[in-house]
Amino acid sequence: IIKNERSRYASDLTDSQWKAIAPFFPRPGNKSKWEKRELVNAVLYLVDNGCRWRSLPHDFPPYATVSNFYHAAVKSGLWEKLLTALVSITREEDSRKAAPSYGIIDSQGVKTQAQQKNEVLTVEKTKGRKRHIIVDTMGNLLAVVVHAANIHDTKSGILVAERTIEKYPSIQRFCADAGYRKTFGKAAVQKLNRGVDIVEKLGNGWHILPNRWIVERTIAWLNNSRRLSKDYEISVVSAQAMCVIAAFRILIARF
Repeated sequence: IIKNERSRYASDLTDSQWKAIAPFFPRPGNKSKWEKRELVNAVLYLVDNGCRWRSLPHDFPPYATVSNFYHAAVKSGLWEKLLTALVSITREEDSRKAAPSYGIIDSQGVKTQAQQKNEVLTVEKTKGRKRHIIVDTMGNLLAVVVHAANIHDTKSGILVAERTIEKYPSIQRFCADAGYRKTFGKAAVQKLNRGVDIVEKLGNGWHILPNRWIVERTIAWLNNSRRLSKDYEISVVSAQAMCVIAAFRILIARF
């Protein structure tokens, strides 16, 4: 196994953080050349700084090795498993049940690159996709679905709601803004047997809406990862994984 001796980057895992997630990585076999911790650090650097794969610093493992590790982890569901574990731990440390019972939904439109698939013109006439997320009442990311930007929230919201119920059957109700009022509310009841609480606007001017600020705060947190400043991914699967890794970065910082 090759061990890198280098200066520490701000995005690197600390010893206590690595200890929290090390059980998810099998002990290296004969085919393992690089430490898993160093491969994870390289992926976290890319998500934090928003660089290209080829632009990873040379004191990390080769960019092709890091990219292959990232894509293998996406395919195996490793990033999702890490995030799910951290969500449970974070909730329990806050004296809550490990499994959430309430989900708050919202979406964010983002610009994309010209060569990407599943993109359309947004309302602003720019090429883009939508990131649809559901968080718990602490703001922890529960599920994310990336899709074309021309699909209205009332129709696409059920996609991320279904994914959330698959991961967390404990969810009993969802919270959404007025844009989800009709189609989404009906689909949630008919397909998922879950109710939806619609938060209406409180008159003219700027107001803090109950529960709505939680999911919008999470979107702001995710945007601190520069890889999410735009949607640079060719596939929506990779775009979703980048959101999951950004959410993982938020939670692992507490360890």
